[in-house]
Amino acid sequence: MTETYRNHIAGAWVDGETVDNINPSNTGDSLGRYVRGTKQDAESAIAAAKEAFPAWSRSGIQQRHDILKKASDEIIARREELGRQLSREEGKTLAEGIGETMRAAQIFDFFAGECLRLTGEIVPSVRPGIDVTMTREPVGVVGIITPWNFPIAIPAWKIAPALTYGNTVVVKPADLVPASTWSLVDILIRAGLPKGVLNLVMGKGSVVGDVIVKSPDVRALTFTGSVGTGRKIAASSVEVMRKFQLEMGGKNPLVVLDDADLKTAVECAVNGAYFSTGQRCTASSRLVVTAGIHDKFVDALTERLKGLVVDDALKDGTQIGPVVDQSQMSQDEEYIKIGRDEGATLLWGGERLNRSTPGFYLQPALFTDTKPEMRINKEEIFGPVASVIRVKDYDEALHVANDTPFGLSSGICTTSLKYASHFKRNAEAGMVMVNLPTAGVDYHVPFGGSKGSSYGPREQGRYAAEFFTTVKTAYTLP
Repeated sequence: MTETYRNHIAGAWVDGETVDNINPSNTGDSLGRYVRGTKQDAESAIAAAKEAFPAWSRSGIQQRHDILKKASDEIIARREELGRQLSREEGKTLAEGIGETMRAAQIFDFFAGECLRLTGEIVPSVRPGIDVTMTREPVGVVGIITPWNFPIAIPAWKIAPALTYGNTVVVKPADLVPASTWSLVDILIRAGLPKGVLNLVMGKGSVVGDVIVKSPDVRALTFTGSVGTGRKIAASSVEVMRKFQLEMGGKNPLVVLDDADLKTAVECAVNGAYFSTGQRCTASSRLVVTAGIHDKFVDALTERLKGLVVDDALKDGTQIGPVVDQSQMSQDEEYIKIGRDEGATLLWGGERLNRSTPGFYLQPALFTDTKPEMRINKEEIFGPVASVIRVKDYDEALHVANDTPFGLSSGICTTSLKYASHFKRNAEAGMVMVNLPTAGVDYHVPFGGSKGSSYGPREQGRYAAEFFTTVKTAYTLP
């Protein structure tokens, strides 16, 4: 019997129309039926969060710490179960699913500690005998809209700081992957969150998301997703004068210089461009390679790709799982066609694969003989597709790397301290990697980009306080 998973609003689990959560590794497998919220559900959730805010914003730091720590402990204890659930609904390999689940646990553990490290400042006034204090206070109701590619980590790194700093929350996960966020909310509710502090409304962005985006009672909105949706959120947020934080993707370069260690460069490219099926905003989809190492790099990378195992995400030995759904598969295939039509050489892959279970399996694709101005080098594909751009030297490589409206992550493979140092300073990106894949940063450091990739304060670590709090200055005459 298929289980039904409901929305959580004002301390109660709420029924509604449901939709199957389909496994992209096996389209005959459903994780259950998940409720799709209505406009009224979203409005009720916002009202509940608003009502709960006064008490929660003044709650004790020990209470907040204990709830977040309890959640972290349960996530760790259930990491294999939750990781398997994540891999079933999103399609990343089981190892990646468990790893992402552990990342969520670490985030909650970190912010549990931050509950006990809330600080302010006391300074003397220029007027004798007067004290001045600067404190951080919660913003209010926080709307959280998350994407499908990191179904537990991204909700965690938004929910955890929101609660830490005393905000109340309405969270809407991506319609494709509700299970991981549902489990996370269930854990937090059972950990002791008071009624209305955390509200879950699953459903379509055009219905649930639209209410969250337009509500003047949502005082801060954090979103990860497409550029188009991000721009709409920005415009709506300005209308109601709220704080907003946007993470909107990238077209990230990995520069490979002549002096690079070939094995390191190939592993950085494979990990950054193809792992997690290339469905990461930090994926290095542009491989910018200098002429002296170009042919050796391409040959070695192609051989590495030939050995990659594409199969069911839950199978032992699988290195790349399926694309998340048919819509994304169609987009990937369309860009592969665009690349060919533009004159690029599809050197390897790009074919749809058949496996023992029906799923969205795509052979990793590698283009060569590409030009920077080609669409496959300008537009975010969000799949296991990468292209090589040949350049003559470091100066041209840096120019090509920066020649994009995005600026999330940028990488370089080199054994030269001179070039590594120069690249770190001059790469137009919020995160720079030297001899490492472009994807991923630790949970305790800031995440975010520049240009069209991000807007607003950074996510994660202590920098999260910039978005989830507002500063109050107070004067006292004793």
